[in-house]
Amino acid sequence: MSRIGKKPIPVAKGVKIEKHDVMLKMTGPKGVLSAKIPSAISVEINENELLIKRPSDEKKYRALHGTWRALLNNMMKGVSDGFQKKLEIVGVGYKAEMKGKKIQLALGYSHPILFEAPAEIKLEVPIPTNILISGIDKQLVGQVAAKLRSFRPPEPYKGKGVKYEGEYIRRKAGKAAATAGAKAG
Repeated sequence: MSRIGKKPIPVAKGVKIEKHDVMLKMTGPKGVLSAKIPSAISVEINENELLIKRPSDEKKYRALHGTWRALLNNMMKGVSDGFQKKLEIVGVGYKAEMKGKKIQLALGYSHPILFEAPAEIKLEVPIPTNILISGIDKQLVGQVAAKLRSFRPPEPYKGKGVKYEGEYIRRKAGKAAATAGAKAG
């Protein structure tokens, strides 16, 4: 049996779960999320936990079992606590600022980049070199963070660009180290 799939999902306080046929809807303090569950996977709703079950031990059902348990767990965390990602901007003159609901990025290009996030996502710029992305859908929060990072990914020589908080940038020595070795030889 799937180690992930067999774990029950504890229902957070203030979260209501409704199941209509193949649709599962979770309503919590942060918002509402719904998902269409495959017919092979069955969901049992108890008073304080969700149980996910599969019909047999076939490979396709085992894969769906663990995946849907993780997806439903993320939905539970999203509607109760929400998800958050933090981006850091590194580089001289690189900055971000809010322009209404859009975010304007100055990343060393000849033009500023104007980005509008989906309605479910909240963008904040506490300081010009930090961007805070929050929302209830884990996949959407990660996708918006990846999109913002893609405008100027961190480069390996000086580390300039947009990176996730705590992301390690593997640095390269650069041209000076290569020429010093050539002169010595």
